[in-house]
Amino acid sequence: MTSEARAGTKDEPRRRDFGAYGVSVRFDDVRALEDVTLPVPAGAVTAVVGGDGAGKSTLLRALAGVVPVEHGSVVAPDRRRIGFMPTGGGTWAELTVDEHVDFVGAAHRLRGSDLERRRERLLDATGLREARRRLASQLSGGMRQKLAFGLATLHDPVLLVLDEPSTGVDPVSRVDLWRLVAQAASAGAAVAFSTTYLDEAERAGTVLVLDQGRTLLSGPPDDVVRGAPGHVRRATATHDPARTWRRGREVRAWFPVGAEPVGQAVPVDLEDAVVAAALAREATA
Repeated sequence: MTSEARAGTKDEPRRRDFGAYGVSVRFDDVRALEDVTLPVPAGAVTAVVGGDGAGKSTLLRALAGVVPVEHGSVVAPDRRRIGFMPTGGGTWAELTVDEHVDFVGAAHRLRGSDLERRRERLLDATGLREARRRLASQLSGGMRQKLAFGLATLHDPVLLVLDEPSTGVDPVSRVDLWRLVAQAASAGAAVAFSTTYLDEAERAGTVLVLDQGRTLLSGPPDDVVRGAPGHVRRATATHDPARTWRRGREVRAWFPVGAEPVGQAVPVDLEDAVVAAALAREATA
């Protein structure tokens, strides 16, 4: 039975944080998520990381109230207080930047001087003032993503859900998007975003790593790195190829707990921790 509750209802005790708690999601015979928990506290940024098909989009869509859950609960505000930016943004090719603001503003019942104030804020924050009369199809990918972010935050949501906002975006626009995300959290919003870039995830307050719909790692990035299972070493020719991976010009190797590690120790970062956790799960499967 689906158990999905909004914050403060009689069906769910009031929790301190928005989030998904023990959530499982099924699509027909496919289990997309299994017992996944993702607290999303106000005033902080929470990152969801994983490969293709890991369940990132499903989890965020469940958090936004778009996908029903089979088990567990979702604690979130009324949907009118949620800002959701889907994968690929949320723009329309044949609308100008200003027309996007008009359309989304009308959907949120914003009008008059209030809408104009928010329009000016969006144009300033995203750097799109000079492009306000361009069609979305005439914008660069980074500009479209910044527009989509501005639209998702136009109504001042208390929960902001961003599904891979920086994927396929140029490096400069990635920096701009992260600045916008950080500003939203600083203003008090609870922000959850998915990403394939581990350097972005390292900047979040909490990171959740998904693997085939299950939690692989979860916690503050520094804690996740310190808790990486086993040992990571600089690889030599004698290492098992199935337990090695390339980092720039280096090749690194993983040794399970209890094994005698061979090779030079290296500083472990979030990418190494994710690989080590995946190999550890595979070794015990």
